[in-house]
Amino acid sequence: MKQRISLLLALLLCLSLALTGCESQAADTDSDAVTDSDAVSGSADAEAVALLDTDEMFTDRDYEVGYDESACVVITLNGDSASCDSDSVTVSGSTVTITDAGTYLLTGTLTDGMVIVDAGDSDKLQLVLDGVDICSGTSAALYIRQADKVFLTLASGSENTLSNGGSFVDIDENSIDAVIFSKDDLTLNGSGALTVQSPAGHGIVSKDDLVITSGTYDITADSHGLSGKDSVRISEGTLTIVSGKDGVHAENADDSSLGYLYIAGGTLDITAEGDGLSAGSVLQTDGGTFTVSTGGGSANGESDRNDSWSRFGGMQYSADSTDEDTASVKGVKSSGDLVLNGGTFTVDAADDALHSNADLTVTGGTYTLSSGDDGMHADGTLTITGGTLNIVTSYEGIEGQSIDLSGGVISVTASDDGLNASGGNDESGYSGFGGGMDAFSADTDCTLTISGGTLTVTAGGDGIDSNGSLTVTGGTVWVD
Repeated sequence: MKQRISLLLALLLCLSLALTGCESQAADTDSDAVTDSDAVSGSADAEAVALLDTDEMFTDRDYEVGYDESACVVITLNGDSASCDSDSVTVSGSTVTITDAGTYLLTGTLTDGMVIVDAGDSDKLQLVLDGVDICSGTSAALYIRQADKVFLTLASGSENTLSNGGSFVDIDENSIDAVIFSKDDLTLNGSGALTVQSPAGHGIVSKDDLVITSGTYDITADSHGLSGKDSVRISEGTLTIVSGKDGVHAENADDSSLGYLYIAGGTLDITAEGDGLSAGSVLQTDGGTFTVSTGGGSANGESDRNDSWSRFGGMQYSADSTDEDTASVKGVKSSGDLVLNGGTFTVDAADDALHSNADLTVTGGTYTLSSGDDGMHADGTLTITGGTLNIVTSYEGIEGQSIDLSGGVISVTASDDGLNASGGNDESGYSGFGGGMDAFSADTDCTLTISGGTLTVTAGGDGIDSNGSLTVTGGTVWVD
């Protein structure tokens, strides 16, 4: 039944395009199928979609990197000890504890020690790193136990390193598992550089909001590179992340409205054994430059399509597994809605390049996507209103329960279907019967609508396939 439906839809689409072409020739025999003006019009970004209230996403102080050095509390790190003449700072061996609001300037080296912030729950602190190198053998180099908010500023031109020695041993009721571990809001900024090395845990963790507004960061972590429980927010900065799990991870298991990821700008270069960018609720980008590789890249995404699971490089991967033997290796993933209003993305993912467990919307930006499975996938509706998208390699190019294309310049190369409107979750691309066919019957909830834009499809299976209805009212469509 599925094969007959696909064939019928393909014939109807060919007839529709043929009739449209005849009508165009009758009106103007000199017109080309695709003109330069069509391409320019199709590439224009559409009106942005707001999942999040971005007006108060970053405060003025989040951007403030200045400080009065003469008014700072100076903490000098001296190998296995430290010195400071303020009553707000206590030193016990190689452990430095800060207990009051203020601005603190740190310099020097701790070979095996840590800095702890344990202030009042309404206190705001600024920690300025100016040539700091701290290694904690069994805990966090910087541990924010309590504060209202901490601003970690990288002094202009400074090179700083925070690292862990290879294990994490509990020192209180909080399970510290990152080189920078904060129980409260944490903002990172400045015009210096910070290297974070975490061979046994996460790089930087906030159990509240994690904000980055400037700075240069080089993060290597056995687990997540960046992790925020309530949110991760990035407005600017240059980040290079190599992670054993997700590159950037936001998740709050206790509150489904939190655990979101928002990126307005910056440059992110992520190599992850898990997902590149991952949000537990919603994910929105309004700008930025992203280079993302996950799970060894699309070349590592070859799967046995006679199985409902993919097997990447000998390890079994699933859509969103939490089992220790499986991992999610998507480029950009949201468990809720995913909205991409802008940015330049180069993604090479073993699984889906762009993925939403709900709705996925692209209004603008430039995308070069290579995927071992779907180039773009939504469990719900996948909408493209603008942008320039090039799906270089994929099993299925664009997949969703419903697909709505009204703008953009889109090029799709797929070994199976180019566009596939089908029910089900992320396993929908996998064959249950061999021969490249999907295990779906007709579904009236599935719709595929093309009303604008420029679409070019090169597919090994169906070029354009809907398990429900297919409507073409505009745009320029080429199918091979």
